[in-house]
Amino acid sequence: MLHTIVIGLWTLFSTVLFGYLAILFSLVGTDGNLSHIAARLWGRSILAASGIRVRVTGIESIDPAKSYIFMSNHQSNFDIPVLLAFLKVQFRWLAKEELFKIPFFGYAMQRVGYISINRSDRRSAFLSLKRAAKIIRGGVSVLIFPEGTRSLDGRIRPFKKGGFILALDAGVPIVPVVIRGTRSIMPKDRLRILPGRVELEILAPIDTTAYTRKTKEALITAVRQVICDGFDQKG
Repeated sequence: MLHTIVIGLWTLFSTVLFGYLAILFSLVGTDGNLSHIAARLWGRSILAASGIRVRVTGIESIDPAKSYIFMSNHQSNFDIPVLLAFLKVQFRWLAKEELFKIPFFGYAMQRVGYISINRSDRRSAFLSLKRAAKIIRGGVSVLIFPEGTRSLDGRIRPFKKGGFILALDAGVPIVPVVIRGTRSIMPKDRLRILPGRVELEILAPIDTTAYTRKTKEALITAVRQVICDGFDQKG
């Protein structure tokens, strides 16, 4: 339990430290790249403090100069520092519109290129996705957890549609990402943190141009099957 307390204290300290740096970096230029580097250092520091080792495969599958929508399975809170630290490309998160209203923090999110999604009603959500698609077409990659939340039992949950509509509207490939091992470190229903090994596998991009909104269910099925197969292969 002492191990967990130490990690908790470090996480609090590092979040304040690197969060402050990210806000400062957001004032230098508007592309957000420096702030993303600060977030990457935050992720690496937490993993190091937690005794977590990460093995990455498949990074050669992607072209850092292209825009993608990365979609990852979601097993633990540790998925976020793993992705920030070891998915070595510039990407942004989709975030609830309410977060952008937080003083300073929200301003920094806007400056570095995080994309707000308004879920208050169907029309607002549609307009948010349309705006996000335009940003992605402009050269920004984003990362989404298509399950929407962490798995309780380790099995991959059904995928929500929003990210796939976004991919279709933006006309960019989807990159399936598989994370293995984070659930044994800290599952959703437990506070205790254990050291361990994690595997991060980046799979081949899936072209979305052959699909439309009318055939999005086939795209969802295809992407989910690839992630499930990759997870089950070694999970």
